[in-house]
Amino acid sequence: MTGPVASPADALAVIDPKSYANWTTALDLFDRLRAETPVVRIESPSDIPAGQQHEPFWLVTRYDDVMRISKDNATFLNAPRPVVFTNKAGEALAREVTAKQGDESLNLVSSLVALDAPKHPKLRRLTQDWFMPKNLRTLEGRIRELAKATVERFIAAGPEADFVTHVAAPYPLHVVMQILGVPEEDEPKMLFLTQQMFGGQDEDLNKSGMADLTPEMISQIVFGAVAEFETYFEGLAAQRRANPTDDVATILATAEVDGQPLSARDRAGYYIITASAGHDTTSASTAGAMLALAQDPEQFAKVKADRSLLPNIVEEAIRWTTPVQHFMRMANEDVELSGVKIAKGDWLMINYVAANHDPEQFDNPRKFDVTRDQTRHLAFGAGAHQCLGLHLARLEMRLLFEALLDRLDSIELAGEPRRAKSTFVGGLKTLPLRFTAS
Repeated sequence: MTGPVASPADALAVIDPKSYANWTTALDLFDRLRAETPVVRIESPSDIPAGQQHEPFWLVTRYDDVMRISKDNATFLNAPRPVVFTNKAGEALAREVTAKQGDESLNLVSSLVALDAPKHPKLRRLTQDWFMPKNLRTLEGRIRELAKATVERFIAAGPEADFVTHVAAPYPLHVVMQILGVPEEDEPKMLFLTQQMFGGQDEDLNKSGMADLTPEMISQIVFGAVAEFETYFEGLAAQRRANPTDDVATILATAEVDGQPLSARDRAGYYIITASAGHDTTSASTAGAMLALAQDPEQFAKVKADRSLLPNIVEEAIRWTTPVQHFMRMANEDVELSGVKIAKGDWLMINYVAANHDPEQFDNPRKFDVTRDQTRHLAFGAGAHQCLGLHLARLEMRLLFEALLDRLDSIELAGEPRRAKSTFVGGLKTLPLRFTAS
């Protein structure tokens, strides 16, 4: 592994969850690295405790390189290395857990994002048609009613209320749980476990209240959440096999691949990625758009007056926020990226935040622009692993913003928003707003 090496300070910033809580500083870092060394080696800083050391990897920040990796699933594999950045302690825990399950993968969850061909496309096809626009149109009326009801509850909590608490967190959660077949009374549990799994590095989201958790403690929180998810969804699958319905839970409970039922691990992984990624990312994008509109009354007025801009605002929110901040890949052969030689077996971080703020692709990328008509962002990924639920996310956000713009006359910040401390799924964890409603 030879090539440009990041300074210890830059390397630490890339892997430190606290870095992503300060969005401007994070973007500054990625802008500088993209301009100077778009593919750069990230080594473990020598002065951090042994438990926090990680294997070296290549940070990829240029849009064209991230797109190339995303589309070339033969050269750049999702497995067998962890698909989400983790340190050596996290890898060791994953190896121990998965070995007990007879799986050589280093991913705690055997989900679509952690699989390669030929298994990946076979599992993806199980629900692919269900998440296509033709099928989702049958759900549009139900989702619209949920959006309207959510907005009414938000307004009732006003004239000042936290948008994440009242809208961004519960609305997409309720939508995806209905689709998955999870009873409404279990939704708080699903939110709690998702926040522990994706927000394990943040003391507010992991519910520990401790600001300086060790990597071992974070790993245990995440592992505990995954184990609870698996237990819950095995129970749900058993219910659906006994009493099938027309939801996604039934599809997965009764699914077969190559004439064989899904293994318990694959089935649990499918449920978990649908339940968790299906709402946490949409929650972050929705909150990001409201932050941008609260900071720029002119743009709020523009989109309120011209609803043809709604598709733009949805895509811009997803690009500007970029909830899934990275994925990891492993080189399956020697290859060159931006003049840097990558060896077979090397680990790479494709950084979607950096790619979606690449000025070579997006004019004035830090500006949230409701008139921007650029849908080639990488927030949904690309290629074979492009987000399975992207059409659902777009539909949810469009219907929610229709309802918000129908009822809100003005919005402004009522306090300082706070971002999650997370290297993986990021976004706002609080967004206090002051508003007037018609």
